Amino acid sequence: MSDAVTPFQAPIGTHDVWGSASGEWEGMIATFAQFAYRFGFELVITPMFEDVGVFNRGIGEQSEMATKEMYVFTDRGNRTHALRPEGTAPVVRAFIQHGPTTPWKAWYVTPAFRYERPQKGRYRQHHQLGVEVLGTDDPAVDVEVIALAHRFYEAVGLTRFRLLINSMGDAVCRAAYVDLLRAHLAAHVDQLTDEHKNTWMKNPLRVLDCKDANCIAVTDAGPMLIDSLCPECRAHLDHVIAGLTSIGIASQLDPRLVRGFDYYTRTTFEFVSDALESAQNAIGGGGRYDGLAEQLGGKPTSGIGFGSGIERLLLVREAEGVAPGTLLNRDLDLFVIDTTGADAATQLVDELRGAGFATDRAYDNRSMKAQMKVADKSGARWALLVGPKEFEAGEVTIRDLRSDNFEQAQRSVARNDVVLAVAELLTKS
Repeated sequence: MSDAVTPFQAPIGTHDVWGSASGEWEGMIATFAQFAYRFGFELVITPMFEDVGVFNRGIGEQSEMATKEMYVFTDRGNRTHALRPEGTAPVVRAFIQHGPTTPWKAWYVTPAFRYERPQKGRYRQHHQLGVEVLGTDDPAVDVEVIALAHRFYEAVGLTRFRLLINSMGDAVCRAAYVDLLRAHLAAHVDQLTDEHKNTWMKNPLRVLDCKDANCIAVTDAGPMLIDSLCPECRAHLDHVIAGLTSIGIASQLDPRLVRGFDYYTRTTFEFVSDALESAQNAIGGGGRYDGLAEQLGGKPTSGIGFGSGIERLLLVREAEGVAPGTLLNRDLDLFVIDTTGADAATQLVDELRGAGFATDRAYDNRSMKAQMKVADKSGARWALLVGPKEFEAGEVTIRDLRSDNFEQAQRSVARNDVVLAVAELLTKS
């Protein structure tokens, strides 16, 4: 009878990121960070879990996310917390708690947790990039947030995406619309899906988001929120669309776009990819949430933001045929091979890294042949060889790992001149 322990696996709905895939992730995050910096955003890091009320008040205690998808737990102090299912509410909570100067422009990269059916590009632990701006209701900020997302998607190689935009109105005009929609749904409830037959009364706006043909037919024949907007909300939307047009960003008005959370007001938007199936083609989105700070116990404060899932963006890059490795160059510059038996590599590697060169080495006193195999697989352009003869002579042999001509592929330099010699080679290559 075997006593072997069965190896553990990553939990269902999660995944490990390693090897070449980690380079894609690193490049995605680095690119987003650079755009956030250009647009004047600062990084904010909030806890992975919050008081459950932070999310219940924001996304709606009766929402599907709150009732079915949130990871909720009671800690040892009998406090009820939830793992973060989305990025906005924690940032607003931090804004209320710390009171930064407004407008506060913050960006984040964070894991998010939702207990839902795992599928390709959709995980129970996924990772989001996003920005939030708090403290202004200027439609120019809406344009800026949308533009940041659009420019970022272009920068990571996406071309087949579209911007959908709508307005959720404010508390007054949306409430009037919801009454109209509820009355329309009441007259056609038998045509709705089983899910919406049970929920349309509490949350009629969710029916607009349904992809079922019967639900679409019902809502298409009913009132649309865009026709119920008050003059102020309509003017805000018109300013946003005009601002986007002025900087060359096309948008498509989608009166069915209501997003998934209760906190949205006025501008809502979503980017969709034509490279993915229409049922799962969203790559990012967001909108205004001018009442969220008040819902979380703060003073009335306007806000807008957007988020994108890293896994989904990488999936879209793959679907569009964008070559891997274009976001970040992680190739090594140098690989040090040391057969002296005196560990000459330690000082040499440290010196090269200190000079700014990406450098790795072999370990365990392997043979020259074994170390060369590792060097060839490392992706480095140049190998630096230090054997007993080189060590005694105070020299280092530099070999071009991509050349087939052995005589021309290598040359010896003085140990003291190695940094300068390497710098010249890398400049020319």
